[in-house]
Amino acid sequence: MSNTSQKHRDFVGEPMGDKPVSALAGIGEILGKKLEHQGFDKAYVVLGQFLLLKKDGEMFTEWLKDASGANSRQAGLCALCLKEWCDAFL
Repeated sequence: MSNTSQKHRDFVGEPMGDKPVSALAGIGEILGKKLEHQGFDKAYVVLGQFLLLKKDGEMFTEWLKDASGANSRQAGLCALCLKEWCDAFL
């Protein structure tokens, strides 16, 4: 049995396309708006940051906490979501 959310499984299960940032696991409406105001309006833009940080989950988690005010759990869920998406599609 998986410990991931339906949102996580939906995101990781298909190509990213033009999904909004709020489609990422761990990113809800409020964090999504904070990221959008900084130019991170699409999931692929956040993926770009994840890749710039060389897929380092710890560095990405710290960046997301600083950029959006996410807590450790939210940032960790987002990092795991992006890591698993990269493992499946890159």
